[in-house]
Amino acid sequence: MQQILFITLSNIGDAVMTTPTLERLHQLYPEASVDIVCDPRSQVIFEHCPYRGELFLKDKNLGKKGLIQLIGKLRRKRYELIVDLRTDGLSYLLRARKRLTKLGHTPYGPHAVEDLISIIDKINPARMIPSTHIWLDEKHLRQADDLTAQLPGKRWLCLGPGANWLPKIWAAENFATVAQSLSSSLDAVILLGGPGDTRYSEAVASQISLPLLNLTGKTDLLTTTAIIRNCQLFIGNDSGLGHLASAVDTPSITVFGPGKPERYHPWHAANHAIQGSDNSFDNLNIDEVISTAQTLLQTAQT
Repeated sequence: MQQILFITLSNIGDAVMTTPTLERLHQLYPEASVDIVCDPRSQVIFEHCPYRGELFLKDKNLGKKGLIQLIGKLRRKRYELIVDLRTDGLSYLLRARKRLTKLGHTPYGPHAVEDLISIIDKINPARMIPSTHIWLDEKHLRQADDLTAQLPGKRWLCLGPGANWLPKIWAAENFATVAQSLSSSLDAVILLGGPGDTRYSEAVASQISLPLLNLTGKTDLLTTTAIIRNCQLFIGNDSGLGHLASAVDTPSITVFGPGKPERYHPWHAANHAIQGSDNSFDNLNIDEVISTAQTLLQTAQT
């Protein structure tokens, strides 16, 4: 069996945006086993990938000693191909017949997904770009169903009002206003995010009269993804949650103040990135968010 090594990125959103390249590798080499080097933060994304071999963790917190141990483990194998999306020198210390890295590549387009997959252009002459993907197991699908069993109906809006950087966070009252404006098209609202997002979700929850379930900080990444999968629409800041929505085909709206939506919006045909002029939330048109959400919900409900 062919052995391929895939070196991915660290943050959740970045790691999700590497999955089209991983999927394309599987399409090109369907019989191959793909080992994956990933970060402890994002390893769960790849845990249930059906064609993966071993998962190797590149943990910067372990310092030089950890890196040396990782290199030692990887050098026990000889790979047919290494695809290195990180290109920090690791792949050049390993044994392989062929390496594909960032060096000398020409991006297919402005988006990070187009940039990353262009690294395998030599073996992907058709320039096919699969969708992003996260592999869910029955355990997490059941957990999602159990956690949301109390909610009425199935017309659910998921909100992600947090982010890992304060300037990327749209005001809680804006998320609440959007949800309230959509109330005739909704049965319930679900709030999601990490433990650090709790105060933002609580602020949104206090201003919403719809049936509401606040699971912020209470679910792991795969259960969170499974919950988003069951929603008709996701609206959130520029964060990993929007990329999780893209990976399970949930329509989404990502609001941007600062940032580069042309590069970092979730990779999905039904994602809409809306940015305030001059890269400022002060100039973001809330009516545009509401009207876009109404259109997406109408489409989902027909």
